[in-house]
Amino acid sequence: MKIEKGLAENSVKAYTDDVLKLKDFSEARNSTPETITHESLQQFIHELYELGLSARSQARIISGIKQFFTFLILDDEIENDPSKLLELPRIGRKLPEVLTIEEIDSIIETIDLSTNEGHRNKAIIETLYSCGLRVSELVNLRFEELFFNEKFIRIIGKGNKQRLVPVSPSVEKEIGIYVNNFRCHKAIKPGNESFVFLNRRGAKLTRVMIFTIVKQLVEKAQIKKNVSPHTFRHSFATHLLEGGANLRAIQEMLGHESITTTEIYTHLDQQFIQEAIISFHPRNI
Repeated sequence: MKIEKGLAENSVKAYTDDVLKLKDFSEARNSTPETITHESLQQFIHELYELGLSARSQARIISGIKQFFTFLILDDEIENDPSKLLELPRIGRKLPEVLTIEEIDSIIETIDLSTNEGHRNKAIIETLYSCGLRVSELVNLRFEELFFNEKFIRIIGKGNKQRLVPVSPSVEKEIGIYVNNFRCHKAIKPGNESFVFLNRRGAKLTRVMIFTIVKQLVEKAQIKKNVSPHTFRHSFATHLLEGGANLRAIQEMLGHESITTTEIYTHLDQQFIQEAIISFHPRNI
């Protein structure tokens, strides 16, 4: 997964945890990868269902199991694949939560700029929203990936794939204020010098810390939506589409491997159009 498929650490851990679930299930029934049957795997999936796991989580686990047995066959550990006939549960397309421009502005306005962390947090929110970054991409952003003179930043995304994302003047401004006026006075832990965003102790921020920052700001802004750092990425794509951006361009900026992943935002855009018609068309008033 890590070397041949180039998956991120989080993906590797998730798939490994899923296979370990199967390992525990098998050992409790004195089974091994060589002796486990299709019927046993179906029983395993049924137990996942009984535990209340969502269809999406079940699908990921089944996908991981299928990849595991494919690996065993390629490695000549087994001859027959017991997972071959396992079916993935039907997953409905869930539209992501999106913030309005006014809500994003209100979140930014709640940031206390009297502190060093306030200026850092403003730069973080601006970067998440204006560049549509994943959390892992944000915390791993390095100075050598900022090309402000050329008006873009280089992002190392999933599978170590690189993409170039245009950078807005607001992002350049807020990162500049944070770096030149606050970050430069911080004692930095060895090995963290190249990371743009640091915590109070001079180390790279964690994903959990970004979630905490966003949660606190959303509560302070009194926004009732279920907002995570990824919500800003969804909002970035949706607002671009509403403004007339090309879907292929949005795909490139988000780093989606398939256009079908990006197409979910066309559903959001259609919803926006329907709401606009209902709100403003004279026959609906």
